[in-house]
Amino acid sequence: MAQPRISAYLPPDIDPTKAPLAFGRRALPKLNEELQSPELLTQQRALVALCDLVHDPENVYQAIALGFLDNLQTLLAHDDQTVRQKTTEALSVMALHSVGRQGLIRSGIISALNGLLDDPVDICRKNTHQIFHMVAKLPEGAGGVLEAGLIPPLVLKLKTELDEIQELILDTLSNCLRVEVSEALAAGAVAVLKEKLSHESTAIRSKAAWVLLEISSHAEGKIAVCDEEVIPVLVSLLEDTHPEVQVNAAGALMFAIVTPQGRSSAMGAEAIPPLLKLVAEETSKARLNAIKTLTLLAELPEGRETLLEHRDTFVECLNDHREAVQRAAQIAITVIDWKPFSSRDLF
Repeated sequence: MAQPRISAYLPPDIDPTKAPLAFGRRALPKLNEELQSPELLTQQRALVALCDLVHDPENVYQAIALGFLDNLQTLLAHDDQTVRQKTTEALSVMALHSVGRQGLIRSGIISALNGLLDDPVDICRKNTHQIFHMVAKLPEGAGGVLEAGLIPPLVLKLKTELDEIQELILDTLSNCLRVEVSEALAAGAVAVLKEKLSHESTAIRSKAAWVLLEISSHAEGKIAVCDEEVIPVLVSLLEDTHPEVQVNAAGALMFAIVTPQGRSSAMGAEAIPPLLKLVAEETSKARLNAIKTLTLLAELPEGRETLLEHRDTFVECLNDHREAVQRAAQIAITVIDWKPFSSRDLF
């Protein structure tokens, strides 16, 4: 005769690592209470459940309204690595949403994350840098990173961090240095970025060139790029096998050689031949940046003399389907055709 037996195993749809959720509106408030529990397992399970819930922006909005960020900020300094990992994961998921980024910026959590830059757990550091990257996309977020004094340590971390984390740091720096560069320059950012231009990773080379572009958009940045002799390295990247590296290298050159010292350095590095090659390639993504860079070099007598021999290359660009390329080519032709004024022209 069959007898009823109760299985010792949980139902297949129950995850023992997650806290059981309360019904309806009570779900998030209950988790918020469990985050403050003195029992480690309860905190861990609550964080695992929270990481799933905050994929929904409506839950992010409610979590911020309930004061989750204060509790999560406290947990960032927890001794247990699982708690730190899941806390940073929850925050990084929240940062994917606009409402989450705004909440993180207002809460002051950016400064609290500073303590995790040296965390022994790789995933904690990666989550932390993912948060910085996402909030820095907003002007107020980039300002928050600057105000927290994070630029010098981020520059230093480029020397030691894992490649995937270096990429996140470069993304963060590119947004922050658009606003202000003095702290980065004081921390030796240009020398560090120059080294990254020769990195084996295509992504890191490309992103490093882009950060140098942002630095070179500032007057003091242009001087630092020239002083550190970065321009010859950027010239070498014009022949990189990856189109994005070529684009960013040409863009960084375009800003760096605005100064006489920059143009002289580019001429000394023989920048004209690789730039002309990019201009001649109709499918080159770097074509526009290359034309603008050559236009600057054409302001030098020796540059104009060389480019006069390649005037047809710019004329062909007038047929490019992109209006920006057409305009840039027309300006380049005007500069190349310019002749110095002579007193004999008066007679």
